[in-house]
Amino acid sequence: MIKIETCLTPEILSLHQLEGKIAVVTDVLRATSCMVAGLNAGVNSVIPVMKVEEALEYQKKGFITAGERGGVKVEEFTIGNSPFEHMQEEYHGKDICMTTTNGTVAITEAKKTAKEVIIGALLNVGTVAEYLKEQNQDIVIICAGWKGNPSLEDTLFAGALIHRLQDQAKLTDDASFMALAQYQQANGKVADVIQNYASHAKRLSGLKAKSDLSFCAQEDYCSILPILNGEAITIKKN
Repeated sequence: MIKIETCLTPEILSLHQLEGKIAVVTDVLRATSCMVAGLNAGVNSVIPVMKVEEALEYQKKGFITAGERGGVKVEEFTIGNSPFEHMQEEYHGKDICMTTTNGTVAITEAKKTAKEVIIGALLNVGTVAEYLKEQNQDIVIICAGWKGNPSLEDTLFAGALIHRLQDQAKLTDDASFMALAQYQQANGKVADVIQNYASHAKRLSGLKAKSDLSFCAQEDYCSILPILNGEAITIKKN
């Protein structure tokens, strides 16, 4: 049986042991959704970094820069944190360096000790689940949250993933049970729940990013598996 635990925010990641486990990092609104959407559309790779200054150094090397602070595009960057920007044809085959308020922080922390880091979003949750079934190894789902607090949309992703794994998994913490219960309570209307109740969805609506919400809330939009290889996130090949 696969043992599953869920970390609802990177602020408490120190309470979880990642050694020898697969980490699944999610930031539904919007970092990992951008990564999944962009890579699926043809982006070559994504390098996640913690700081704006790091991204600007990559920009000097010819990388596309992407990301935000507080939901707003960093002025010096090429693009922001909308999946529609990342899917533009002009970035097909290109390498992107991204930094965001929450998602890239979670990825950076996870890669320090996890055996493997998988990038998950509702957009590819089914593919992530199938891969984890094949690996049959213990996992930690890491929700990026918002500035240290848990977020509804990331918790729903955790629940969606656990729902798909529960027949061959053992949940080892209350956070995993809570996430599963929340997903089941959504009763097939995850997109509606996110758009109507998630606090970050309300922030993004105020930032005129409403179209991003409905896109990021789709389950199984694509079937790619982004995985961290060294410093870069790329699509895992069969």
